[in-house]
Amino acid sequence: MEIHLIRHPRVAVDPGLCYGHSDVPLAEPAEEAAERLFPWLPERFRLFSSPSSRALALAQALGQPILDERLKEMHFGQWELQPFESLGEALELWAKNPFGFQPPGGESAAEMAMRVLEWWQETRERHQDEEAIVIVAHGGPLRVLAGHLLGLPRERWLALDFGCAQATRIDLEPWGSMLRWFNRT
Repeated sequence: MEIHLIRHPRVAVDPGLCYGHSDVPLAEPAEEAAERLFPWLPERFRLFSSPSSRALALAQALGQPILDERLKEMHFGQWELQPFESLGEALELWAKNPFGFQPPGGESAAEMAMRVLEWWQETRERHQDEEAIVIVAHGGPLRVLAGHLLGLPRERWLALDFGCAQATRIDLEPWGSMLRWFNRT
């Protein structure tokens, strides 16, 4: 089975702004991103997407997506739409414990990972006969999926930097997973 992981297009927010769950506009038309991505995708695929507008716009330009809330980006609670520089030493606490730290009113990366992996287990069971699956989501959930599929230790997932409007392909074989390519457009 081919798994294609696609991050949403660039967003129109100030650099350094925390926007996890927040609905923010795109900086480029989703249709243009889809045109660049189509050559990298198989002719037929099952399409899944986060319902956040920045992912959904691209997913709809690619086809008829199945939406799931569990594919949303990490919820940063009171940090949402705040400049990272205004968060002070809370950022240091997060850096010391990136999976366990929970922003006030939000969720931890470990909680986000649990919901994404729960979605993946259900999806893999329901769609095990599919030849190809395309997932349009956000950096956090895509790191979780790729890290899990590739058997990386959780601490290494943060090193997977998914580019906006770029595709990554992982093939699931009977013997394991293979990274075919990373961040292509």
